[in-house]
This record gives sequence, structure tokens and C-alpha cells, in this order.
Amino acid sequence: MTIAKNELPVLEYDSDPVTIVKLKISGVKLPEKAVFAFTGTSTDTYAEANNARIATVFETITRDYDIYIIERNGQEICLMQAPMGAAAAIQSLEMLLALGVKKVLATGSCGVLADIPENSFIVPTRALRAEGVSYQYIPKSRFIDLDHEFTEKLCSQLDKRSIHYRRCTTWTTDCIGRETAAMVEYRRNEGCETVDMECSAMAACARFRGAEFAQLFFTADSLADVRNYDRRSFGVSSREKAIEICMDIITEM
Repeated sequence: MTIAKNELPVLEYDSDPVTIVKLKISGVKLPEKAVFAFTGTSTDTYAEANNARIATVFETITRDYDIYIIERNGQEICLMQAPMGAAAAIQSLEMLLALGVKKVLATGSCGVLADIPENSFIVPTRALRAEGVSYQYIPKSRFIDLDHEFTEKLCSQLDKRSIHYRRCTTWTTDCIGRETAAMVEYRRNEGCETVDMECSAMAACARFRGAEFAQLFFTADSLADVRNYDRRSFGVSSREKAIEICMDIITEM
């Protein structure tokens, strides 16, 4: 038996990589590099402006997601809009990996727990696993370190382009409605400077499937002052810029 049992079901782990449900689309083979963008409809706007073609469509009960191919510096790069939340995001990520993607650069917004301006770039180097999905891919632990080599390549490319960023530990949560004042302080005391809803799960899934993974955040709302939540402009102005940076960088990763 491959199952590590636990009193808490979310911590029960099966190391068997063979699953009953196969996330495949017959006859579709994607490029090895992909930008997985938590950028809403800006993803589609960017794709249309850059003469993308639709390789296939991932159909879900919520909506259908176009999987684009964009020619960049003589390479074919995959671009897909990512859905919010770990469970939904991992379903899409699993599809990309099953169809041939081996290197994933994710981008999207994050909240801040420290005094960090909006629209700042952040590279997470480890994530606190306060979501449930990652425990289906790797055994229990409090944190997961992101792919060190691939993350260093990302940082090197940002340095090369003189793009200012900071490294951080992020708190990945399943529930935006449970970011209480006490919990924010608790996470901050553990060294978390940002909060997101997918990072630790994506890092775990990529590791389990043998794919390379890194992420570039742009800062959105602020929880730095727990008495006065600041939605700010939710980082909207950084969406297409972040996609462009990631598309440019992944060609050299």
C-alpha cells in the first residue's frame, strides 16, 4: 500500500503517480515552455495582440480556457490563463504538464503583509502550505521550497533586464475570507511577506510531475495594517506587463 495514513484526511498521502482520471486531450502536443498567468482577461488581450494561435481548449464546468501558442524569438511558448485558487489552478496545470509542458513560469498578483508598494515585483523562494492541494502531491511539511535552480534563472533574467524585485516567503491560503488580523500577524512572524492562493500547490505539483517551476508576483492589495485593509487597485496595471516580462524571460530559461 502506498498510502501514508493520518488522523486528518488532508494529510493522507499516496505516492503512487498513476491516477484513474487522465487529463489528456487526444492528438495535442504542447511546447515545453509555458507562462501560466493569473491575469484574468488580460491574458486573452495579450494573446490577441501578439498573434497567438489556439492550440486547444481546456473545457471545465466553470468556463473554457484557451491554451495559446505564441512565437517568440524563434520558439513556441505556451500561454494559458490560470484560474484563481489552488484546486482549480492545479487542474489546469496538470493538463499543461500532461500535454508536454516541462517548464512553467507562473505570474499573478499577491497581497502584501509588509509595507511593500503596489505593482512591485516579488519572487517567492518558499511557500507556507496553508492550502490542501499540495498535500496530495508531496508529504506533509510546513513550507515548500520552490525549485531553486529555476528560480535562480528567473532572478538572473530579471537582473539582466534591470527589473527591480525582492525575494520572499509567501503564505498560500485556500480562503481569502479567513485572513484574520491574528492570522496575518502569525504568518508575518513566521517570515511571510506576501499572501497568495496557489503558489505552494503549484510548486508541489510541478515537483511531483518532474517539471521546472518558478513564479513572479506583482503586488496588489495590502494587509500590512490589519486594522485598515487597503484594496488599492489590485495590481491591475501590472497584468500585461507581467505577462510580457515572463514571455520574454522564459525564452532564455
